[in-house]
Amino acid sequence: MRLDKWLATPGRLASRGRAAAALERGQVFLNGDEVRLAEAGRALTVGDRVRLWRDRPGSASVRGPRREGDLVIVYEDEALLVADKPAGLLTVPTPGGGDRSLADLVAGHWRSHGKREPMVVHRIDRDTSGLVIFAKDPRAWGALKAQFARREPERVYLAVVYGVPEPARGVWRSWLRWDARALRQVVVAPRSRGGTEAVTRYAVMRPVAAGAALEVRLVTGRQHQVRVQAWHHGHPLVGERLYIDEPPGALRRGGLPATTAGLSTFPRQALHAWRLGFVHPRSGLPIVFESAIPADLRGLL
Repeated sequence: MRLDKWLATPGRLASRGRAAAALERGQVFLNGDEVRLAEAGRALTVGDRVRLWRDRPGSASVRGPRREGDLVIVYEDEALLVADKPAGLLTVPTPGGGDRSLADLVAGHWRSHGKREPMVVHRIDRDTSGLVIFAKDPRAWGALKAQFARREPERVYLAVVYGVPEPARGVWRSWLRWDARALRQVVVAPRSRGGTEAVTRYAVMRPVAAGAALEVRLVTGRQHQVRVQAWHHGHPLVGERLYIDEPPGALRRGGLPATTAGLSTFPRQALHAWRLGFVHPRSGLPIVFESAIPADLRGLL
């Protein structure tokens, strides 16, 4: 029997399409040797050993960034999808509906392939760009959510702030309480009622004319965490529109640098979720993704 027909039989991959996809992705081995799609017609004989490596690293159905309309797919396999969200797009729809979201784009992509509705694992703010994970089934969603609850995933942002934090590498630790009426975080005293601890590690990548580009690593994952902590520690994000009252700390004492005059027109907070690492919920292997710095942030820098 031909190899592709043998793979497509019930109890194996059950369809010619799945068999062809496995061959194309380098997941099929015959007697220890990788077999590609061009060799799908190889005849099997008694004693041949066929192995299928479903979770072979790098064998996802999408191997690199691919655009489908407004959706940029960084990675996709049987369990999850990693998308690169542009600034200005919601991660998930608001309760009132209306505005299109990244989840809507993923849902449209999956409907065209006969898949179910996406299950969001985590979110980033509307005007923050970068990487977001969606799960395809409850099992994958539960495993990924548990990792986030245990603070295991690597979540690294690029932030551009006013002023240069001192020391050049450190930890921002705050207690935050969400104000549902104002839709913003409020900094409160440690262990205050309704407060939750927020922890962020930062490092100055390089100073720029009016401030600095920072690498920011989330330890916790509170809503608006980087935005409110940068402001609270005296170095608000360039383009910030919500946390813009007089910041405490270094900039409150010295004021914003004179060179910031033209930066107030930057149209969004200068924040990009550029690196995301986690353990794959099916294979148990660690995987890491990076997103290119968007053109608007490159221009800002």
